[in-house]
Amino acid sequence: MAEIQYSGTIISDTDKNGIITKANDVFQEVSGYSESELIGANHNIVRHPDMPRAAFNLVWNTIKAGKEIRAFVINKAKNGDHYWVLATVTPTADGYHAERVAPNPDTIKNVIAPLYKQMRDKEAETNYDNAGMEAATQILLDVLADKGLSYDELINALA
Repeated sequence: MAEIQYSGTIISDTDKNGIITKANDVFQEVSGYSESELIGANHNIVRHPDMPRAAFNLVWNTIKAGKEIRAFVINKAKNGDHYWVLATVTPTADGYHAERVAPNPDTIKNVIAPLYKQMRDKEAETNYDNAGMEAATQILLDVLADKGLSYDELINALA
């Protein structure tokens, strides 16, 4: 499927369970879903199968701990096309607020997509069980160690 190019900021709010409570016009346009299809749906309605489980686990663990996180995410539109985002997810009193912008295409092509493929391949080796997710997480930790950076420092350097 094709990659969707977009401009503007995709904004959404969810409750603590990931149910969408707000979806701005840009989110609707890029995802191909109407507001009525998004509101009340789980945010995983746009989950792309190429997104490593380990990366989602990092995001959820961070925001559930009450901390903001930035992450590169590949999402799937209603028609099956995909779009990359650089997401900033912030915990709120009622759930989570996310603002997403289009990342640098070279960063995706040369760094993130190959890293995520390596992580997904590792997860697939174990049929996506917890050991696979841990092994995929270790790939990310190894990249951070090799670069001498924290996760936040790496994302900020690539943003």
